[in-house]
Amino acid sequence: MSLTLYLHPLASFCHKVLIALYENDTPFQASLVDFSSPGSAAALLERWPVGKIPVLYDSKTGRVVAETSIMIEYLQSHYPGPVQLIPNDAERQLDVRLWDRFFDLYVSVPMQKIVGDRIRPEGAADPYGVVEARTTLDTAYRMIEGQLHKAPWIAGQTFTMADCSALPALFFSTIVHPAGTDSPQLQGYLERLLARPSVERVLSEAQPYFEFFPYREAMPRQFLEPLS
Repeated sequence: MSLTLYLHPLASFCHKVLIALYENDTPFQASLVDFSSPGSAAALLERWPVGKIPVLYDSKTGRVVAETSIMIEYLQSHYPGPVQLIPNDAERQLDVRLWDRFFDLYVSVPMQKIVGDRIRPEGAADPYGVVEARTTLDTAYRMIEGQLHKAPWIAGQTFTMADCSALPALFFSTIVHPAGTDSPQLQGYLERLLARPSVERVLSEAQPYFEFFPYREAMPRQFLEPLS
C-alpha cells in the first residue's frame, strides 16, 4: 500500500478525496491529523509545510500531492479504477473542472466562512462577511438548480470529480444555509449523492466527529446517530 492520505474525518475537503478513493476501492492508509498535537501535525508539516489537509503521499513515486482536484487527477492517472472521474473528452473535461472549482470556491468557501465565524473569539465576529457568504450561497444554489435540469449529475450523465466536490460542499452548506423550496433539483441531487455507497462510507466515518460541528443543532438527527 503506497498511498497515505493525511486527513481529518470532519474536514469537508478531505471528504472530497475520500469519495474519489472509495469510488474505485483504491487502497490507501489514512493518517489522522490532530492539529492540537504537535507530533501529529509534524508528520503532515514534514510533507507539506503549508499545513493544509488533505495531503496525499505516494511512497512508490516519492511524490507529495496537494490540493484536492490535483489529487483526484493524480489518482486517475496513476491508480485508475472502473469509475472514471475525469472524462477523456476535452469538452466534458472543461465542464467537470468548472463545476469542481465552482463547488470548492462558491459553496465550500462561503460555507466555511459561516461556520468559522461562529467559533471566532468574542468581539471578532464578521457579520458583514457572513451576509456576503450567505448571498454567495443563494446565487450558487440558483446556478446549481439551473444546471441540474440538464442531467442527473452536475456535469452530465455520469458521476465525476465534480460530484465528489459537490457532496461535502452541499452537505455542510445546506445545514448552515438551507436551500429554499424553489430548489427541488438541488434537493434531489443531494439525495442522489447521499445514496452513493462511497458517500455513505465517508459520512459513516465522520459521524463520531459531527458533535464538534459548530452548527450541530441544525444537523439532521440521522447524521448524529450511528449510520448503518
